[in-house]
Amino acid sequence: MIKKKIQVASVRLSMAKPAWQRSLSHVVVASLSSFLYGYHVGVVNETLESISIDLGFSGNTLAEGLVVSTCLVGAFLGSLFSGWIADGIGRRKSFQLCALPMIIGAGMSATAKSLWGMLLGRLFVGTGMGLGPPVAALYVAEVSPPSVRGTFGGLTQIATCLGLMSSLFIGFPAKGVVGWWRVCFWVSIVPAAALALFMEICAESPHWLLKRGRSVEAEAEFEKLLGAVHVKPVMAELSKSNRGDEPDTVKLSDLLYGCYSRVMFIGSALFALQQLSGINAVFYFSSTVFESFGVPSYLANTCIGICNLLGSVIAMILMDKLGRKVLLLGSFFGMSGAMGLQVIAASSFISGFGAMYLSVGGMLLFVLSFALGAGPVPSLLMSEILPSRIRAKAMAICLAVHWVINFFVGLLFLQLLEQIGPQLLYTFFGSFCLLAVIFVNKFVLETKGKSLQEIEISLLAQEAPQMN
Repeated sequence: MIKKKIQVASVRLSMAKPAWQRSLSHVVVASLSSFLYGYHVGVVNETLESISIDLGFSGNTLAEGLVVSTCLVGAFLGSLFSGWIADGIGRRKSFQLCALPMIIGAGMSATAKSLWGMLLGRLFVGTGMGLGPPVAALYVAEVSPPSVRGTFGGLTQIATCLGLMSSLFIGFPAKGVVGWWRVCFWVSIVPAAALALFMEICAESPHWLLKRGRSVEAEAEFEKLLGAVHVKPVMAELSKSNRGDEPDTVKLSDLLYGCYSRVMFIGSALFALQQLSGINAVFYFSSTVFESFGVPSYLANTCIGICNLLGSVIAMILMDKLGRKVLLLGSFFGMSGAMGLQVIAASSFISGFGAMYLSVGGMLLFVLSFALGAGPVPSLLMSEILPSRIRAKAMAICLAVHWVINFFVGLLFLQLLEQIGPQLLYTFFGSFCLLAVIFVNKFVLETKGKSLQEIEISLLAQEAPQMN
């Protein structure tokens, strides 16, 4: 009788949800890479003017644009190779590797004596920026319990927002204090060093260890992350989705034309639509719109940052309640409505204060809507629906698409604004938001509350009829 009760109790324990507290600290450390990403995106926002004066390229818009865009070139390169690096040396060492160019690049930028020194530093920082986010998305998906994976995925977006806001607040004195911009770059070395240091005591991804045939180590890491009682059920579930007949190497042709082409199409298209919505044009040039109505740039950046952070917090709370698909649909629909307000504000029917309230309100609503779904969900969703065999490399390619479109939107936005006008340009962005609603409704799979193995088996079941 006692033996039977013990067996029943052990079954109940194994069926219980793993405690989220065990993996939280590991996710928080991984989120430092997202914080650094946000910080380095925003660090030149308030400091660019003083940098250009000190380094002797004031008034040269091309040089100022290069200080911003060189970072994006580095990010593209880092992102492109992130999958091969993450699969080759593991998730933990990949985080430490991404911290290294951020430390070196920040030091080079802080001590730069010329434009070329600054550009080289930004290129180094960019490679770390490109490597960090895809590895963070992989790591969070692979170490989080299914019941809170969405919430933990939202933490990385919040970390990005906090990084952006930190860079803006630290950069406020730059216009009044000579050389303050150098301090802004030096400060970023602290979280980068913390990432490299604390990753040393964090868990390695058990999924990666299992792929490398290190099952004993994988079990030990699962025990650290989920608790001893959950190790055997998780390992048994992993074995169901692990198809031993597959070769270890993944060719590029397998991703683009093979059995994984559908999921690659979903991932690449989702990131492309995210960028074609115009979000980074809003982030890069929001202060210009605000200043045209007499609103100071620091106030504009603060308002944008608060909306972004507020939306990210709400998304984190709702991610595992409403699900990824619902948040994406609501987010893109809200963004299209916000762009509609921008179109009306730019028309001849509205003028004066009416145009100002519509334009500024539309921009803030756009950022809030983006943060509710289109911002945090795509990276999390891709790390969930991509099969374990291709997850890292496929994620790298999907995010490379993100960086390419990000670069061209930032490069062409002001030119298109002058040539075709705000009405047509905002209509273009709003149309892509509506297209995203249709795309998400048709192609995106809901992953809320499912383990990575359940998602993979579900997708394999969908692909089987198409392959026959």
